[in-house]
This record gives sequence, C-alpha cells and structure tokens, in this order.
Amino acid sequence: MRLKFFTLLYTSVLMTAPLATHADAPRTFNEAKKVAWGLYAPQSTEFYCGCKYTGNTVDLAGCGYVPRKNATRAKRIEWEHIVPAWQIGHLRQCWQNGGRKNCTRNDQVYKRAEADLHNLVPSIGEVNGDRNNFNFGWLPEHQGQYGSCLTQVDFKAKRVMPRPSIRGMIARTYFYMSKQYNLRLSRQDQQLYQAWNKSYPVESWERQRNQRVACVMGHGNDFVGPVNLKACS
Repeated sequence: MRLKFFTLLYTSVLMTAPLATHADAPRTFNEAKKVAWGLYAPQSTEFYCGCKYTGNTVDLAGCGYVPRKNATRAKRIEWEHIVPAWQIGHLRQCWQNGGRKNCTRNDQVYKRAEADLHNLVPSIGEVNGDRNNFNFGWLPEHQGQYGSCLTQVDFKAKRVMPRPSIRGMIARTYFYMSKQYNLRLSRQDQQLYQAWNKSYPVESWERQRNQRVACVMGHGNDFVGPVNLKACS
C-alpha cells in the first residue's frame, strides 16, 4: 500500500503549497549554512564519506580519504544540497530568465527550498564539487576513487552512487522535497528511491537529525517519522 502511495504521489502534479515559514527557519541559503554549523556540531561527521571534521577542517587521514584531484578543496567542509539547486530551480521561470542568482533574488518558493535544512548536509568540498547536479544511481563495485570513501562518481554517465548508510536518507529527502516543493521525479528515480527507502530503513541518527532540524524549520520530514516540537527548547 505504501509503495502504491509513493507511485501515485510522484506521478501526479502536486498542488499544495509549501508549509508556512517558521519564525526561526532560515530565509536564504547563506542563513541556512550558518544555522547548519550549529545543528551538526554534536555529530561533526560529513555526509558522503563519513569523515570526522572539526570546525571547517576534515580529518582525511582518520577516514582514509585520498583526494582524487583537488586536495585543497578536499580538506574543507562545504554545504551540499541532497536535491541539487539545479533540480529545484531549473524549470522555474526565474531560472530561465537569469539562472540561480535570479531565483535567489526574486522567487520566494525557490529561496525557501534552497534554504531548507532538511535538504542540507555537510560534505567534503571535493566530493561536493564532483557530485555537481548529477543524479544518484547504481554504479559498479567500489574502485577506491577517493581512497576508503565508499561514495563514487561516474563523470561520463553523470551519476553518483552514495555509500550504503546514507542511501535511505537520500531517498527520504527526495520524497520530502518532491512533496514540499512540487518537484517531479522521473519514473526511474521513483523506483530507485522506493528501493533505497525499503532496503535502508530509518536509523536512530536520522531520527535525531530530523528532530534537530524540525526544531528550526518548524516541521519534520514525515518520511523519516514524527517529531516532537514541544521538546524544542
């Protein structure tokens, strides 16, 4: 029944508007990045490779990460949209009339989506750059593209296969963003994320993150589970 619900949800055009903006929710991507530092401080683990970081510096040796090409960018944390800004905005009129900068300045729905903390994670800068706006998907077995990091990028196919422990969260983030901001998912993406959602169920760290983000945004990701807004201090 749940699988059928997902199929119906993402093959139709959703007419509901995004939830009202919470008083504490960031209004811009720059504001969101500032808030995100505090949200992730208790964890201090970046997303794609599971490397620890302190401040803006990644402990590459501690997680066996080997830079592919850009050693300088590999050492720093950047804030990554799981659903890329391009995917959020490229079909909107603002993007077609001036690209991302125009959307950031003039489109309120886009600005809210770009600043949505449910879609924002800390990433090794090099991996963030390599991911670009590529889709997620299956790739051949891990080849050590970034040393011990299990995420890999196929530049020719424009596809990224994330490490197993984050695949479920990626799927549930796509479901959330699609519902929240009326983003269409292809049939191929629907099938992939349905499979990942089932194969990689919600873990305690994802629930904890959902609760922390909900306290700022004013709502959680329902595909992760319920949150307790009364517990927010």
